Amino acid sequence: MESDHEYCVMNTTPKIHAMIVAAGRGSRFGASISKQYTLLQGQTLLQHSVARLAESAYIDKCLLVVAADDSTAQTLSFAQPIYYAVGGAERWQSVQSGVEAMLNAGANNEDLVVIHDAARPAVPTHDIDAVIQAAMLEPYGAILATPVADTLKQSYLAANMLSNPEYEAAPPYKPLNAQPKLTNSNSGHNTLHNYAQKTIDRSHIWQAQTPQVFRLEQLQQVLSYVAEHNLAITDEASAFEHLELPIRLVTGSRQNIKLTYPDDAIVLAAILAAQS
Repeated sequence: MESDHEYCVMNTTPKIHAMIVAAGRGSRFGASISKQYTLLQGQTLLQHSVARLAESAYIDKCLLVVAADDSTAQTLSFAQPIYYAVGGAERWQSVQSGVEAMLNAGANNEDLVVIHDAARPAVPTHDIDAVIQAAMLEPYGAILATPVADTLKQSYLAANMLSNPEYEAAPPYKPLNAQPKLTNSNSGHNTLHNYAQKTIDRSHIWQAQTPQVFRLEQLQQVLSYVAEHNLAITDEASAFEHLELPIRLVTGSRQNIKLTYPDDAIVLAAILAAQS
């Protein structure tokens, strides 16, 4: 893998390949079915997400990476041609399986792969095009992201303060970041709660979205590094970060939310209705 960070524009326009990762169960969503099959406006999240990719002029087909026991995806109709790969236990393993399927189908190392979450059905088409165009000018890739707008708190765990008679109230001049003191941890008040410890500087904090777009060969190599070193990553860009390889951040729309918790379905339904 190239270790320097020299930027260059490719002499030829790379081919674009699209992948949607739909092999997870979505445990935080809490439903009896995989969340990608949640219905919104008469279609599953997966169908909506495929349709969004199909609206981009850069994408003419899509690889769906599904669980080995998935019996639903191939019963659905989609807005563009679909082919399939079987995912793994972790997200990065599913992406790795998808990359191998693309290379086996004839993709070239210098091509770009557009990776999207099945649970992000409201991504605007112009955002998809923008992140693809940005990735064309980068040696490794680019991702959609939004600058964090909310105030962020770092927390610590402690027992309830006022309910513990042995709690020693901290003086108003206590040192910064000092935590209140409990004189007897065996007092019977052992239920732990989160308390605000400090506010995080958000000036350089971004919330990652998808699509994430990478050079195919570079992605294959960093995922091999993840496997060899047993790394825990939550998105593909994280793998590049471990190797200090630059991934460009492209500002995306705040409409591009992910269905993670049941309440998100209400917000997504409103966004999709407004977009249509």
